Amino acid sequence: MAEACLTRKNMQGHPCFGGNHHKNGRMHLAVAPRCNIKCGYCTRRHDCANESRPGVTSRILTPLEAVAKVREVMASEIMGPIIKVIGIAGPGDPLANEETFETFRLIGAEFPHLIKCMSTNGLLLPERIDELEALDLHSLTVTVNALDPAVGARIYSHINYHGQRCSGEEAAATLIANQLEGLKRAAAFGMTIKVNTVYIPGVNETQIPLIAAKVKALGAFVMNVMPIIPQADFANITPPSLEEIAAVQAANEKVIGQFKHCKQCRADAVGLIGQEMQFARAACSGA
Repeated sequence: MAEACLTRKNMQGHPCFGGNHHKNGRMHLAVAPRCNIKCGYCTRRHDCANESRPGVTSRILTPLEAVAKVREVMASEIMGPIIKVIGIAGPGDPLANEETFETFRLIGAEFPHLIKCMSTNGLLLPERIDELEALDLHSLTVTVNALDPAVGARIYSHINYHGQRCSGEEAAATLIANQLEGLKRAAAFGMTIKVNTVYIPGVNETQIPLIAAKVKALGAFVMNVMPIIPQADFANITPPSLEEIAAVQAANEKVIGQFKHCKQCRADAVGLIGQEMQFARAACSGA
């Protein structure tokens, strides 16, 4: 492995990568509305002030609005000292939105001490990783749900890649190949990598140990096995119990470290994990 892989970027204070999540907080900026894949478990059609799940945001921010919001939070006597990380996690895929890159440029210029973090499906990761390195991205989360295209085809209904819509095993194979290549290149830059895997009973449980071993070999630092939230195409599925999640984590932590305090955060989460700061969020609206 290249020397860069052996020295991760300084992650001190990141609550998702070993930092004290009871004292160190993060701020997600919802600047990325467009997505280039369709996951069967994903829905972004409604917002609830009391709901914590990926894809939820009260509104989309422009890069300038996002930086203004960071100024507001960092000026707070209560929140300012807590926030260590600025992340972009949607509500779409950050790499499919140029606003992601502009926001990171603005944040880097005004708040260079804050850790930059991003979550992606990985479809465009190989071709955009150089830009992320130039922007001094510290940490990267990639959601990998399968290594077998036949299993992936049950999870992803289609992808939109370079102007072409593709479905089935061909789409899953392209996505998986790009995820793995992107992970490898990110590790070579010394980025600290977390891999999210959505545990979908009856669909991808046998893939989880394979994913753990593969991403560890490519340079991932930690794995986050998350229970599926029953919605969209998987609305009728029974999610794994806390005990089942714990058992999977215990089995796979022999291979790669397991992230165990995930709250499946909103795209506009602010504050400590599980203790969110409210920014005039809407009341629950219809689906």
